[in-house]
Amino acid sequence: MKIVYCICSTYNPGGMERVLLNKVRYLIEQLHWDITVVTTDQHGREPFYPFPEGVEMIDLAINYSDDNGKPFLKKFFAYIHKRRLHKKRLKALLNQMKPDVVDCFYPGECSFVPGLKDGSKKVMELHQSKLFHHQYNRTGLMGLADKIRAKMDENLVRKFDRFVVLTQEDALMWGKLPNMEVIPNAAYFIAGKHSDCSHKRVIAAGRLDYQKGFDRLIEAWRIVQQTQKYRDWHLDIFGQGEWQEMLEQRIKEYDITDTTSINAPTQKIGNEYANSSLLVMSSNYEGFPMVMIEAMACGLPVVSFDFKCGPRDIIDDGINGLIVPNGDIQALAQAMMHMMHDQALRQEMGHNARKVMERYSEEVVMRKWISLFER
Repeated sequence: MKIVYCICSTYNPGGMERVLLNKVRYLIEQLHWDITVVTTDQHGREPFYPFPEGVEMIDLAINYSDDNGKPFLKKFFAYIHKRRLHKKRLKALLNQMKPDVVDCFYPGECSFVPGLKDGSKKVMELHQSKLFHHQYNRTGLMGLADKIRAKMDENLVRKFDRFVVLTQEDALMWGKLPNMEVIPNAAYFIAGKHSDCSHKRVIAAGRLDYQKGFDRLIEAWRIVQQTQKYRDWHLDIFGQGEWQEMLEQRIKEYDITDTTSINAPTQKIGNEYANSSLLVMSSNYEGFPMVMIEAMACGLPVVSFDFKCGPRDIIDDGINGLIVPNGDIQALAQAMMHMMHDQALRQEMGHNARKVMERYSEEVVMRKWISLFER
């Protein structure tokens, strides 16, 4: 079978990039399918996660990101031009390749792919939630634009042969769509050993932006440190992004630089999980938090806000982690201290967390994808 995956780029250390790599590797190594990854903004850079031999990587050189800093009108007209170019180049490529399935990561080219008549079936993967456009709670014209985009999405997803969401929670928000399927991301054991939860270290990982909510985590960590009971514990955040300077400044203002660090992304994040005792998820929203299931597979219990979507699907509250009301900074700090205070509890929950591999194993998840493609 010939599959074409469409994604913006593969040079970032993000969850979607890692999910794509894992699926591509399985389909090539286990089934020997013909896989091509098509990008728009690669800029000649190497993928952050190395793809296996046999996968063809094609960049259309649209480079939407080049216009990010331009004034609104220039950015708007540049986008219109590049959108036409994107459609033209992708259409020509698909007509030449004749794939069986074209699988798009939202948003990308999703707005026009269903209309391309190259003979392939079209699949859309949503790695955010249905509430994606509403997360900023914007008002005025921007708030109206968010509502319009959300409504457009409801019409768009119906045009695909299959529309894939990551959680049952998100599926319920979309309603009964005949083409929708729920396929979560797979959990992988990416460390050489499991954590024994004895390290006095809290870990978080992800892009340094609004979505991941690390400002909320730092605020909660300040509360933890103000108690003076956990000065021998350290918070390590791994990531990069536009909020880095702001977050580092806040750490200085809160006078917690000796117990808090922001570190560059690493390809060996599994080793960092294994040398930690607790993962904290402070996100404002997620599609399906890869960091959460990866850390749990390494034996880490989780303290998480009850954001949409993911925690309710993955965490058994009080069994393998703790869930607190979304945005309740004090509750997040209290839950962290509850776990930090009790090593036996961490070890019990960490042992239970490892069972995430049973629910979200690669075999279970990939059987769902293979079934979808073959149907």
